Amino acid sequence: MKRKTLSLAIALCLLSTSPRAIEIEKLQLPEMGDSAGALISPIEEQQLGAAFFRNLHAQTEISQDLEIQEYIQTIGRKLAASSDTPSTPFHFFVVMDPNINAFAGPGGYIGVNSGLILLTEAESELASVMAHEIGHVTQRHLYRQIEAASKMSIPTVAATLAAILIGTQSPRMGQAALMAIQAGSIQFQIDFTRDNEKEADRVGMQTLAESNFDPRSMPTFFERLQQSTRYYGRGVPEFLRTHPVSENRIADTRGRAETYPYRQYPDSMGYLLTKAKLYVVSTPDKNTALKHFSTLEQQGTAEQRAVARYGTGLVHLQNLQYPEASRIFATLAEEYPEQPHYISALARTAVESHDYAKANPLFDKAMQRFPSNDAIKIEYTRSLLKSGQPEQAKQVLLTLSDSQKQEPFYFELMAQIYAEMKQPAESHRYMAEHYYASGQNMDAIMQIRLAKKEPNLNYQLQAILDERLNFYLSEEEERKKDK
Repeated sequence: MKRKTLSLAIALCLLSTSPRAIEIEKLQLPEMGDSAGALISPIEEQQLGAAFFRNLHAQTEISQDLEIQEYIQTIGRKLAASSDTPSTPFHFFVVMDPNINAFAGPGGYIGVNSGLILLTEAESELASVMAHEIGHVTQRHLYRQIEAASKMSIPTVAATLAAILIGTQSPRMGQAALMAIQAGSIQFQIDFTRDNEKEADRVGMQTLAESNFDPRSMPTFFERLQQSTRYYGRGVPEFLRTHPVSENRIADTRGRAETYPYRQYPDSMGYLLTKAKLYVVSTPDKNTALKHFSTLEQQGTAEQRAVARYGTGLVHLQNLQYPEASRIFATLAEEYPEQPHYISALARTAVESHDYAKANPLFDKAMQRFPSNDAIKIEYTRSLLKSGQPEQAKQVLLTLSDSQKQEPFYFELMAQIYAEMKQPAESHRYMAEHYYASGQNMDAIMQIRLAKKEPNLNYQLQAILDERLNFYLSEEEERKKDK
């Protein structure tokens, strides 16, 4: 019996099937693997996922806000732990895009658009979408047999997948990215079946219930999405284009949901605070944002009203109204001393107003109170840098969790620290890592070459620079072979 090969084409679960993206849909990614059709190894799959994620950074805006990032990772880990394959590695992230979309890429990389998060009316609705995407991954829907005419390297496949994703939201950008990647003719067919969708719904709902989220949120969110299509016309959200919501599908998920006992599922503070942050960033008219939070301040629980005040404070901060923002955050920090968002916002307001004498002690106090909070450590690092204390900034930054030390912002901050410490070779080295993590290989190569030109390099640093330069150049050679 012939073993199935990996369908890299389907690695993005939510790709557009609209007429706008027809040219992109005709692409078919060649096989990656040996000529016998062996499955991609787990290590190769993780390499592909990491490369895919790097390329996404180069082509769309991935949220670098650690408070938002930590929240989406927290809810994702909670769901993944209750899935049918809890050992599967996942990485959850937020794409700063108003389109209603979510997707699962290779290696368990699951992205959720900010627009989708803002559309949800309950945390369980957001969890239902993420549980559905987890279901696609755990049920191995990323794999199917394809006819392959040639092979592509991991860097090229990852770049192509990222380009296709961009094409679902901006076909012109997607086409340009694809032309830059692949000169030859390749074919691509997207075919996420109804059975795949039904299975992802089924296992997703089970994951949802076992993670202590409301199973009824899945049909509720699907139904609201379906009803909203009458207002979109031809501009139907990508989520509905690629995950068609029929009456039968809603009925099926509702029937399954009704088998679970009914009870209340309160939203977490993380969900409420994340929505408030995203709303402020996504609303250009700040008067509209102020009216929105003013309305919310008159309803709900004390915690919900506090979050509305937090949102109002964020609007004032964006409007450079520092005294107003500071008063709100100071009151919230006093009322809710165990909520790190409030004291962090107060310290951040002091940074924005260049009052580092106030900001740094606030951050130091917050870091002592919340020693595992990486978001506070990042903000503290930035404040120390701005106040001319690079050595202290470095010490704080080095206490980040290991997972955060692979993110683009970490390398960029290290580059800034070493620049302030008058160590240009190290600064170029870390800037190279920043560019590589952001999917910009040629810029990474340039930074390494600049570092190698610096005088008086010690043996250890010279060896590191040589190794990284060879690594980056090898990836570029792999890309050239595919063209």
